[in-house]
Amino acid sequence: MAANQDPLQPESFYHIYNHGIGSDAIFFNDENYIYFLKKFTEFISPVANTYAYCLMPNHFHFLVQIKSEKEIFEFLKENEKLPDENITLTAFKALSGGITEIGFFSLHISKQFSNFFNGYSQALNKQQGRRGSLFLRSFKRKEIASSEYLKSLILYIHSNPVHHGFVEKITDWKYSSYHSLISDKTTQLKRQEVIGLFEDIGNFKFSHQQINQNLLQELESEILS
Repeated sequence: MAANQDPLQPESFYHIYNHGIGSDAIFFNDENYIYFLKKFTEFISPVANTYAYCLMPNHFHFLVQIKSEKEIFEFLKENEKLPDENITLTAFKALSGGITEIGFFSLHISKQFSNFFNGYSQALNKQQGRRGSLFLRSFKRKEIASSEYLKSLILYIHSNPVHHGFVEKITDWKYSSYHSLISDKTTQLKRQEVIGLFEDIGNFKFSHQQINQNLLQELESEILS
C-alpha cells in the first residue's frame, strides 16, 4: 500500500511527513513554527506519542507512536466523540470492526491529523492573504517496524536542516526535537525512550555528530520512493 494510504494503527510507529504545494513555504516566521507545534499538541498529542520532529520552511517530519486503543477510547469518551456515552471499549471495537475495513480507531486518528493540518492552513492563509490548500492533499506516513530503523530515522529527521543546506550543524536549527531531547526541561517528547535507543545521552550526541551521509541518502531515497 502506498505510504500516503496506510491507515494509522494503534501502538504502531510512523514517520509522518509532508510539504507545501510545489515549492511554497509553510512557515514564514518564528510565530508560525510555534503555532504549528501548538496545534500539533492540541490535536495529535491526545492520540500519539512523539519521539522526534523537525520543521523546515517548506516541509516537516514527525516520528510518532500511535497510542493504545484504550488511550484513544478514553480520549474519544472524554471529548464526547463516541456513538453512545455508555459504550464500553469491547463493544466499541466490535462495532467499529463491522462498519469499515479501516476501523473507527484509524478513522478518528486520521481525523485528528486532518483537523490539525486544516486548522494551521486556515490560520496561515488568513495571515498571508492566500487561498486554497497549503499542504499536499494526503500527508505521507510510513510504518516503522524495527528499532534500528527507528534510530536511523531519528538521525535523519534531526539532520534534515543540514542535509537541505539551511544550517551547517544540527545544533544550529531551532525547530527540531534535538534540543529538547538533550535538555532536562519538561517535555511531552518520549525523551527517555529515545535516549534509551542510543544507550545514553553521550552516545545520542555522538551518533548525531558522526552521521553516515550514505545512510542519509539511502533513507531519503526510500522515503521519496
